[in-house]
Amino acid sequence: MMIATTAMSIAPSHAKVDFCKVKDLKSAGGMDALVAAAKKEGQLNLITTPRDWAGYGDMFDIYEKAFGVKINVDNPDGSSQYEIDTMKTAPKSKQPDSIDIGPLVVTQVLPPGGAPLTAPYKVSTWNDIPAAAKDPNGYWYGNYAGRLAMVYTSDLSPAPTKAADLANPAYKGVVGITGDPTSSNQAFMSVVAASLGNGGSKNLADVSPGLALFKNVKSVNGALVKVNGTNLVAGAVKVGFAWDFNSIGWTAAAAQAGVTLKWTYPSDFVLQAPPYINAINAKAPNCANARLWQEYVYSQNEGKTASELTAADLKLPGSKLFAKLRGGQNIFQRNAALPVTSDAMEKKGILPASQVKIPLPATAKIIKTMTVADILSAREQIIGAWASL
Repeated sequence: MMIATTAMSIAPSHAKVDFCKVKDLKSAGGMDALVAAAKKEGQLNLITTPRDWAGYGDMFDIYEKAFGVKINVDNPDGSSQYEIDTMKTAPKSKQPDSIDIGPLVVTQVLPPGGAPLTAPYKVSTWNDIPAAAKDPNGYWYGNYAGRLAMVYTSDLSPAPTKAADLANPAYKGVVGITGDPTSSNQAFMSVVAASLGNGGSKNLADVSPGLALFKNVKSVNGALVKVNGTNLVAGAVKVGFAWDFNSIGWTAAAAQAGVTLKWTYPSDFVLQAPPYINAINAKAPNCANARLWQEYVYSQNEGKTASELTAADLKLPGSKLFAKLRGGQNIFQRNAALPVTSDAMEKKGILPASQVKIPLPATAKIIKTMTVADILSAREQIIGAWASL
């Protein structure tokens, strides 16, 4: 009887782990097992995640070198809605392993009466994520947040200082927005930022002042052009709202092309938006990498960059190698994307300085109280009005 009991207690440790079903690092068998499984898979599928966005390029380089995994990114400049639609309709081979979406579409992850689009998973730093920024069961969790700044080319005159300046006739034909605000979180938040600067600071659920401003911009300055690094370099657009954390990548790329970009926070109201959301796709084709990527993105280590990793480092067991890497939350902070675990990191004394230095005007009031209810109300207004502006 004692022998049988012993055999039964040993057996589970030899059971094969289904990485598509594990819900935390412990159930994955620990970091050594998770890293080994991720290396065996050999690839990670991401979606709508540009290299020059919030420091993701640094993360890609570290992850690929450390684990020997190729990262594939579908439609880097796509929208949050594109991510949701892909999860719903794409064949399994084209499915992303992990998503990075705006709160604009987060309610679609858990459709009422329908199957969740995401798989529950709680990263090792789960307790450092504020309760308001995560689903209690791990179906989604906040990642990083940004503030809306105004980006413009150095030849634009006069230089913009606030949202209302976008309607200046001197900017005819060169004002833009980062995308379709009915589907793109950055564009949606740009309308909210415009609303703040056009008398809408009292009620964040009502973006009619922002819609009115963009309608005026279009009547005075013509059609809106898409604001991105490529169009700014080409001169197709010269001014618009964008996340402050884009300033590093966009500015460096523009400088290589001989174009100087400038960034400023509005002098009246600065929107610090709710965080972007990470989650594991329920249809993830690379389940171990889907979970290892979450662990990496939410890790907080100072650690080594890709260029600093040595051959000896790469031979270490997975847990020891992981502990040597510069963590994703650390990288977000360095690139001005406020990590969701920043409060916890600050308490631990491990929050690094940001590399981005956009001065905050003394007159600016930071607005950071937008709720999911506000977002849903504002989104309905924009859906109903944007096409006819």
